[in-house]
Amino acid sequence: MIGESKGNVSAELSSEEPSTEEVNFLRQVADKSARKIAARREGTSGVWFGLGMSGLIGWSVALPSLLGAMLGIWLDRNHHGAHSWTLTLLIVGLAIGCSNAWYWVAQEQQAMHDEPAEEEKVQR
Repeated sequence: MIGESKGNVSAELSSEEPSTEEVNFLRQVADKSARKIAARREGTSGVWFGLGMSGLIGWSVALPSLLGAMLGIWLDRNHHGAHSWTLTLLIVGLAIGCSNAWYWVAQEQQAMHDEPAEEEKVQR
């Protein structure tokens, strides 16, 4: 009697087609599990990756700024002028550094967004 009721319930469930909400939920679960599996294969980036990326971004801004300031100091000492080369080249170095950091962040963001698309191509 108990086995019959279980059989009837499963027969009723299998005869119904899943709703679009259920299908969307199943897709989300499958996508999430595929991302987790891919992350395990690639290894975790974690804290060290974040620190390395922030260090890369920091140096990509600091180095051009310092080089601009050093070149500006040298120009101010050797070629006197009406305006300060140090301030001018410091700002130019900062702008170059910020654009460089923006490039690295955009590259990393693009790589993160491309990974799920590549995984979907492999799965289908």
